[in-house]
Formats: sequence, C-alpha cells, structure tokens
Amino acid sequence: MCYNQERMASQQLQPGMGTQLDQIAGLVERVTFHSDESGFCVLRIKARGHRDLVTVVGTLPEVRAGEWLEAQGRWIVNKEYGQQFQAEILCTMPPTTVEGIEKYLASGMIKGIGPVLAGRIVKAYKERTFEIIDASPHSLTYVEGIGPTRKKKISEAWAEQKAIREIMVFLHGHKVSTSRAFRIFKTYGNEAIEKVREDPYRLARDIQGIGFKTADVIAESLGIGKQSELRAQAGVEYVLLQLTEEGHCGYGREELVAMAVKLLEIPDEIIQTAVEYLLQENRIVSRTLDSDAGGHPAVFLAGLDLAERNLAESLIARQVGKHPCPQIDMEKAIAWVEGKTGLQLAVQQRHAVQLACQSKVLVITGGPGVGKTTIINSIVKIMRAKKLKVLMAAPTGRAAKRMAEATGCEAKTIHRLLVFDPKTFQFKHNAAHPLEGDVFIIDETSMLDISLAWQLVRAIPHRSTVILVGDVDQLPSVGPGCVLRDIIDSGKVPVCRLTEVFRQAARSTIVTNAHRINQGAMPIFPREKVESPDRTDFYFVPVEDPEKAVDMVCRMVCEHLPQKFGFDRVDDIQVLSPMQRGVLGCRNLNTVLQTALNPSGPAIERYGWTFRAGDKVMQMVNDYDKDVFNGDIGRVTKIDEVEQEVVVRFDDRPVKYDFNELDELHLSYATTVHKSQGSEYPVVVLPIHTQHYMMLQRNLLYTAITRSRKLVVLVGTLKALAIAVKNMDARRRVTLLKQRLQAAVGLADLSL
Repeated sequence: MCYNQERMASQQLQPGMGTQLDQIAGLVERVTFHSDESGFCVLRIKARGHRDLVTVVGTLPEVRAGEWLEAQGRWIVNKEYGQQFQAEILCTMPPTTVEGIEKYLASGMIKGIGPVLAGRIVKAYKERTFEIIDASPHSLTYVEGIGPTRKKKISEAWAEQKAIREIMVFLHGHKVSTSRAFRIFKTYGNEAIEKVREDPYRLARDIQGIGFKTADVIAESLGIGKQSELRAQAGVEYVLLQLTEEGHCGYGREELVAMAVKLLEIPDEIIQTAVEYLLQENRIVSRTLDSDAGGHPAVFLAGLDLAERNLAESLIARQVGKHPCPQIDMEKAIAWVEGKTGLQLAVQQRHAVQLACQSKVLVITGGPGVGKTTIINSIVKIMRAKKLKVLMAAPTGRAAKRMAEATGCEAKTIHRLLVFDPKTFQFKHNAAHPLEGDVFIIDETSMLDISLAWQLVRAIPHRSTVILVGDVDQLPSVGPGCVLRDIIDSGKVPVCRLTEVFRQAARSTIVTNAHRINQGAMPIFPREKVESPDRTDFYFVPVEDPEKAVDMVCRMVCEHLPQKFGFDRVDDIQVLSPMQRGVLGCRNLNTVLQTALNPSGPAIERYGWTFRAGDKVMQMVNDYDKDVFNGDIGRVTKIDEVEQEVVVRFDDRPVKYDFNELDELHLSYATTVHKSQGSEYPVVVLPIHTQHYMMLQRNLLYTAITRSRKLVVLVGTLKALAIAVKNMDARRRVTLLKQRLQAAVGLADLSL
C-alpha cells in the first residue's frame, strides 16, 4: 500500500538537497508512535545500507513491526530528535522473512496471537505461515497452545484484517482515517465500499464519530459536486443536528438557511430547494415559533417534533381520570409516615405529599436541602401501604442508586426500566407493551431530553400516576429540549416548588452558597485556607494565572485535600470544568492529573488518549450491548495486548472494550459540568477563570456546586466568579413543548 505524505514545513532540509526524492527500504523494527486518528507515525527501521536503525516519519493507516517498508522522501534534521527520513510516499508489504513474519504476528495484529504463540507458529511453518493461516487454518491446531477455539478466533481475525485492509485502501484513497475506516467496516460489513460510493453522507447519519465534514471530504473525492442536491440536503440536516447538540429541537428557517449557506458555500436558492425536498420527504417539519410579529417560520427534525407533540398531548390527557391511590385521610397518612421515618414534614413537604396522592401528573422541584428525598421516601411508604406498585427511575445510574439508598427500594436507570433491545435499537416497553405499575417517580428530571422523556411517558400506563422530581435551576439536559422547565412554565401541570431550606442543610456552606448563587448573590467564604487546621466545606483559592491555576488544582487533588481531609485522590475527588478546551479545560487537566496520579504501567494509546491500568474513565455514549451509559464512571483494571481489549470496572461489574471501541471512553479525573449532571461526589474542585468566559453562567456554577456532598473548592479569580453569578443569559433553547402543552388542553378528552 502506498500513500502520499504531506511535507512538514516546520522542519529543515539538509543543505545541498535538490528536488529529487531519496529512497529508503527496510524492515520495520519498532513502531515508536502511530496515531489511529491522523495516521501519523514514527518508525524505526533496519534499512539496507545503514548500520544503525533509521527513524522514518510519515503517514500510514496502519503499520506493524516486521512489515517491509519502502519510502520516498527527504532526509531532514529535526531540532529535537535529530536526523530523520521524512517520507512523502510510503509503501508497506507483509514480511517475507521468518524474522519479519514473527515480529508481525507478535505485534498484536491478530487477536489470540501473542509473542509466544507467534514464535511457535513461525517455527512450525516458517515462510509459509501466512499461506497456512489464510488457506489451511486447520493446520494451526498442530501448534502447541492452539485448539479449535483459538484457531477459529485466529481465522476470523485474519479474515477481518484482510477485509478491513481492502476497505481501508479504498477509504484512505478518499481521505478517511484508519479508526474511522474500521468503524465503517463494523457498521456496513462487506457492503461498506458499495454503500459509501452510493451516498457518502449516510456516514454522518449512521456512524458515531463521523460528521458531515468528514463525509463531505469523502464525497468530494468520489466526484460529488459542491452544489449537488445530495450535498445540500445533507448539509441542512447536519446544521440542524449541530443545533440539537446545543439543545434546540428546531430553529428559525431563515437562520438555518443562512448557517447552511455559510457552511456549504453554495447559493441560497440551492439550500432553499434542499429544505423543500426534506420537508416533502418528512425528514424535517415546518413549524411556527411564537413572536410579537405574529409568528416566526421554523423547521424541526421530524423525530423531535413528533416527540414534543406526543409528550404534550400525553401529559395533558393522562391528568384526566381516577388516581390509582384510594381516597385517604391525608392528616392521618402524614402522621403515620412521620412516625415511620422519624421526620416531621414541613408545610411545603406535606403539600407535595398530598398532591402526589391526588394528581395523576405532578412536578416537584427545588434546590439542595429542601427535602426532595424526604418527600420521595414519604410518597413511596404511603403508596406501598395502600398496596400500590411503585416504580422509581432516574436518568443516571448514580441518581438511581441514591434513590434506592434513600427509600430502601429498587430504583433503575430509565434505560434499564424501559429495557433497550440492541437488536432492534428500540425500547421493549412502549405504548403497545407498557410497564406494569401504579405510581412512577422519576428523579433528576432536569436531565431528561425530549426524546427520552417521550419514550418514558409513552411506556407508562394511562391509569398510572407520574411524579417528576428535579431542580429546574440546574443546567438543562445535554440532549435537545428543556423538558422540566417547559412543563413548569406551561402552567398546565400541577407543580410543587420547594423553597424552605432545612436547619441541618442550612449548616452546610455548600447548600447556603448554592442558594445564594441561584439568587444572584456572591457565595460566602470562610477565612480559613485549605491548608489551615480548621475545617469548613467551601473554599475559594485565588489564582490569577491559568497555568498556576492548573498547578493548584493538581496540588489540591494530589496533596492538600487527601492530607487534610483523608479523601481518596481518585475515587472521592472530582475535578469539574466548564469546558473541554484551554489550559483549564478538561482535556489538559486530565493529562496533567493522569501524569500526577497514574504516570506509569501498562498503557494503550487510542483516539488522542493514553489509557493506563488504574485510570479513572467515563463512558461518553450509551452502549446498550455493554449495558453502560453516557456519564458512567469506572476504573481501568486490565489492558490485554494479545486480545486487544481493555477491561473497565463499573461499580462491581467488569466491561470489555475492543481497542477500536476506546473512543467511547475519556479520562475522567476531570470532566465537564454538563457531564456531571445527575452525579454526586464527596469533593468537587472547580477551576473558574475568565479563560472560560463564554461558559461563565449562573446555572452552570450552581450545577457544579450542587454536585458535591461534603466539600467544594473553587480555584481561580473573583472576577470570573462574579461574572458567572451575574450571568443569567444562558441561551434560550428553541422548543415548542410549552406552547404545545398549552394548546393540548382541549385534547384531553379526545386522547382517552
């Protein structure tokens, strides 16, 4: 396989060199570095005519020790690493020597073959090894250590590698990276090349990690013109999908068209034609947003539009009818539950419990320390005393676990409650196959996006009661929609807003400051420093310089907090940051913290991350096959070079990841505030600096602080803190749920 290389402008040619390319060939002795994402590699080769190993740099989709390499390029002198061969053209071929074949097999190319087995196989079959694996794999069973099971695994891996290599050659010819080529193969199988040729833009729709821009590059290389209808249609959908990542369910048509014109660099009329085509195909839907001018034309993705409409109609319709709880004497019921829990309910809490026994749909909202958990526990006890089946769920595993601990009853994630079927990519429980229960209590509902909210509600029997619990002042869902706020603002669903902070909670500076921030007031800080012997639960550490702030965050995690308070450096302390990029962003903080907390040991580099045994990692997407979900945190327990697997323990359950699946994981010594929703940590360390200016918002700061149970440490500047406290101008999401709820009132009788 031969590949043209881009020249590295930052490096200098040796004096006297002309335009004629030099040539070099030899055996790849060691792969010093290889990026799956970019293909950039640094190789050490045993080259003909050179006594010492030669360093070759260039780009290859994949390369293994033992392969024969031919390169054309120039000798350069790198300021840091010395003399290198900068390849402009690279060709790799399977090795033909016994030594090369053994190195090749031992490199991890094929699952099931490590260095020991590689030596045995090559000893048995020498130069015919590849021929045997390809044409007579049954012969492998004559080698010690290879039985039928391992033989099958080797054969399958070899066949897969051949198919991948063919597809990779095609895709690399069209500017696709190795990691993405593998994902394309996993999705489409042997039909990959055909499907890509037919419609390269389908990659952006079907495959995670491949966006419109990548598909656009492939399309151009396949000869699809910039002004093609296919490109315009895909571009419009891409812009809408990008907007959903900002939380919007739809967008103004004029604004959408303008964004598509800018992105695609094609005339307005072509985009307008694409919009009309997508409307005719029902891939998008035309709607009107309310405005003083009498309405603003907008377009919504068809699926999100349907979810909004159905959710609104269902919530209104299910309020009609008999409550599953029989009529009871609320005074006696509340006195009974107070006796059971040993807690006296406040006036607001009593009201919430009473509404829960009378309303088919109810929202309970309030900040930290207002007793939401006590209310849930009281409702559960009363309902179960009346022989009603109560089911509890939350968007995240940690939130579900807290519900279970507080009530002593089972609670599940919403995904596990609905039972996702990976074969059909649908939930097993829906309107046709509803859940069985009388009362459904859903916690952390501020995290519910519109799609999940509708999937949940449609699976709940119409006769049942739905109780939505959450803090409306937290950040909205990561996905599109603003479900909890829209339901509350509609005025069409009973709402119990809790405002009284209880005495025990009020003693917490964390709770006090959370409410102060929510009211637009600066938090209060104790006079003691973290290093002082006195203790509090809320600290501010002033650091002006961003680089010094990184160092301070690291010292807090690694030294001060463990030494003073006895917290575990990895399990107890969570660094949160408003954003991914920048010196104080999660990516850099993770690199720094990994170096400090887990600097050595078995490691694998994939997708821009280095993972080591012992690392703290977070699942970034829902993976229903593995039963792990977006935001789940685990620890890497094993890296298996032979099987090309990483094992991560989530709670007490080990989960295996193929090396090519590691884009599902990120290091999580630091994570974003958005990703922390629904989770609680003993300690939160939050860098807050003007470097994060665009993300300095009150609800983000409030959410970050309320993630902590025991201790909060802010590191940064008072100026940034003041900006965040004052800034309520978080961008309003484009949704229609509120209006749909208000408009659906008259539909209640019809929907029964």
